[in-house]
Amino acid sequence: MVPVKSFMIPVEKFVTVDRDTDVRKAAITMRDQGIGSLIVTRGKEFIGIVTDTDMVRRVVALGVDAVKTSVEQIMSAPIVMIDETKTVLDANNLMARAHIRHLGVSRDNRLVGMISVRDLVVFLTNLPRK
Repeated sequence: MVPVKSFMIPVEKFVTVDRDTDVRKAAITMRDQGIGSLIVTRGKEFIGIVTDTDMVRRVVALGVDAVKTSVEQIMSAPIVMIDETKTVLDANNLMARAHIRHLGVSRDNRLVGMISVRDLVVFLTNLPRK
């Protein structure tokens, strides 16, 4: 089976947002970039992830002011990770068990990439048919 490192988004291509960024600005970034998540940083350190689902459930649905709320207040942390040598099936199983749609990919316990449910679907639908 194929390891997750073969189709992960490498850390160099992450779209990041500082932890103090307000949720509205983060949502605009996600819209403009056409993505569903942002990696939250403190300096150069990756400290969490904020997703469109986090914004809906923790801000919009509760009537919280998106301008007065920082992404750090609603992010998921720490990022759930899987080793880069694990398989697509391992990643799928971990995402299902943890009820998450984005998964960090690690090497030596350091975040080196991300995969999403969308990435898994694209990968699996492009497999050759027997």
